Amino acid sequence: MTRLGQKRSMKRSKAPRTWRIHRKEKKWTVKNIPGPHSGESSIPLLFILRDYLGYAQTRREAKIILNKGMVLVDGKVRRDERFPVGVMDVLEIPKTEEYYRVLPNKKGELYLHKIPKEEKNLKIYSIRGKKVLKKGIIQLNLHDGRNIIGDNTYNVHDTILYDLSQKEIKAHVPFKKNALGLVIKGNNVSKVGKILEIGSKNGGSSTVVLESKIERFRTLKEYIYIIGKGKPLISIPEVA
Repeated sequence: MTRLGQKRSMKRSKAPRTWRIHRKEKKWTVKNIPGPHSGESSIPLLFILRDYLGYAQTRREAKIILNKGMVLVDGKVRRDERFPVGVMDVLEIPKTEEYYRVLPNKKGELYLHKIPKEEKNLKIYSIRGKKVLKKGIIQLNLHDGRNIIGDNTYNVHDTILYDLSQKEIKAHVPFKKNALGLVIKGNNVSKVGKILEIGSKNGGSSTVVLESKIERFRTLKEYIYIIGKGKPLISIPEVA
């Protein structure tokens, strides 16, 4: 008989490279549920509580913590240990007054960057699409699946700084020269640099040249999140 529904587990050896976990100590591990990020670009909440922060020793302990509503992601209580957490998401643990932003390190793994309380409601979104609704209303499609109303001043690959509590845009940075970009994929993952050149190479793929404090490098346009102009809109390490 054919199995129905989504698989709830996967082999550790097949886990995405973004997961910073031990791959040989056990055979099986949990699998992300469908959510705001793809399985390849996110990690389950279970790993954050157990493997990253050490607040739980077992999956059962992690589920108890989550069921008590002690963990928030982007300002919302999340109780499923398989909920996917991805780049730029804000993790909040009110009881310990700890706040983290999820970022990639130089190995391409997702890690937790500690942020001040003042930033817990601020999230950077990369605009991944635009859609015209009825009556000419412009809808912005953001990188984690959220949709908000905007206008024609916003373009694909631009960045907005969004207040999660007030549900309003605080800042807008176009994808242009001199903007600061964070690389989230590829050989230069986790690097931060100023955009020097936007062009095409390798059969039409859009590439970008950036300059950090120590080097110049090139990457694909789709691998870059704009994080500010002159200085970052949020606290962020240059290389993790």
